Amino acid sequence: MKLAAMQPYFLPYVGYFQLIAAVDEWIIYDNIKYTKKGWINRNRLLQNGKDVKFGLPLKSASDFITIGQRELAAEFDKRKFLNLFAEAYRRAPQFEPTFGLLEQIIHFKDRNLFGFLHHSIASLCNFLSIPTRITVSSTVPINHDLAGQDKVLAFCRHKQATQYINAIGGVELYSREDFRAQQVDLRFLKTRAIAYQQFDNEFVPWLSIIDVLMFNPASVVKGFVLNDFELI
Repeated sequence: MKLAAMQPYFLPYVGYFQLIAAVDEWIIYDNIKYTKKGWINRNRLLQNGKDVKFGLPLKSASDFITIGQRELAAEFDKRKFLNLFAEAYRRAPQFEPTFGLLEQIIHFKDRNLFGFLHHSIASLCNFLSIPTRITVSSTVPINHDLAGQDKVLAFCRHKQATQYINAIGGVELYSREDFRAQQVDLRFLKTRAIAYQQFDNEFVPWLSIIDVLMFNPASVVKGFVLNDFELI
């Protein structure tokens, strides 16, 4: 059984969905610390040929609480947020189906950050026909005081995983020998360069999955997800 685990991100890049699609079960973290300077509630879109950050505003809270304890700000203006994408992508070839999906995601009523992100990722997986089982980390009966590699290995033991796949950024964080000792094959997913036409602009890479979907039919994006990576 192939397993992966990762924290949620808001409308992440295609590589995130490659990792989900590459495994049988994907564990999404709800009970790890929220990092203010990270990308959990942020990403980038294309605006006038340049990459521009967007994000979900959050209610003020302690620096020590988990993703699952954070809440969206009461002043989050969903209409204004959607208008940002409408203005940026109205002329994109796949605007109608992609904007409809985005409306469904943004109008989700849960104000809990994790609940909102979990729904958005599940909605995108459904749109791309990715059948991977998604499991919330806090529901897995392991010692959740563990961290890093120890926690991942605990997930692998509980799920009887034979292979664990991590994003390429984790190469320095995990030991193949330690995983092999637990009879788990550790692999890393590296996304290949993906390029497509963005209006008449020079291509801007590494934007949100929404950008990819605005310019490519869902079937083409699914091809990116299933094929445009390598495991090392």
